[in-house]
Formats: sequence, C-alpha cells, structure tokens
Amino acid sequence: MNKILKFPVILVLSLFVLPDVATAQTERAASGLPLPRFVSLRSDKVRMRTGPGVRYPIDWVYKRQNMPMEVVAEFGTWRKVQDFQGTEGWMHQGMLSNKRTLAVTGQTRTLRFNPDSKSPAVARIEPSVTGKITRCRKNAGWCELSFGKYEGWLRRVEFWGAYPTEKID
Repeated sequence: MNKILKFPVILVLSLFVLPDVATAQTERAASGLPLPRFVSLRSDKVRMRTGPGVRYPIDWVYKRQNMPMEVVAEFGTWRKVQDFQGTEGWMHQGMLSNKRTLAVTGQTRTLRFNPDSKSPAVARIEPSVTGKITRCRKNAGWCELSFGKYEGWLRRVEFWGAYPTEKID
C-alpha cells in the first residue's frame, strides 16, 4: 500500500515543481526584460554600489565605457550586475546600455577571418580587451566581433558576453 501512495504524491509534486524549472530559464524582471541578460556600461565612469540606492557605499568605479555586464536582478531603477571577473554590485539603469559587447577571457586569442580555426588570423587579442558583438548565430560556436578597426570571428568559449545558444543580430 505504501508503494501505491508514492506515485500520486510524486505526480502531484511534479505538477508544482516542473513549471518552476521551465520558467526559470525565461524569467522576466519587472522591467519586462529577461533575467539574466547582458548589457554594457554607457559611460567611462560608472559607480558600482553595495546596494540598490545612492545611500549604499560605492564599492567600485569602472572606467571603461562599453565594458560588458550581466544583469542578474532588478530593484526599481537599480540593476544588480556582475562583471566578467565575477564582481557583483548595483548600478543605476541609466548607466547601462543594451549595446552588446564582450571581454576576451583566458589567454591571448586569435581573431579569425572566417568562423573556422583554420581560417587566417586577423589579429591577436589580449585577455580583458573589450569589443563589440556584431552577430552570433543561434547554437553556433562562433560569433562575429569587432575590436576597433579589426573585425573577425572568435569562438564563444574565448570571450564573456554571450550565452552559449543565444542569437545576436
């Protein structure tokens, strides 16, 4: 009899738990925008605070316009963000742009002419250098990027600023 009761209990629990798993991947914030999402710094001087408001102390001052950030939470006009090194804090929404940028991770990377590791090199890009994402095809391993006058392709695993299966136009 104990085995007979387990199945209905599991069935009922799965009806409540599974919808949460499905919606966690498409969570929307109060702003109507998805969480998490990538943004970039609008200015060359942006303050990161320990909490959502000017009464909270400044933890960091970022001095690199277009640096990528990931929005992980929202509170009113404040966004909890994380940088490519994992530093988290709060920034006002006015200091963030929807412009898609990236930061090169790991070691020096080779920007390629085509999305192929055998394609000719366009440039060598140092770690932490930021650039603009031109496009990423959905579920593709490569993205087209620009670093000033240099344009080419990098594998998604070589930079921070795009999700693994995300399409960016």
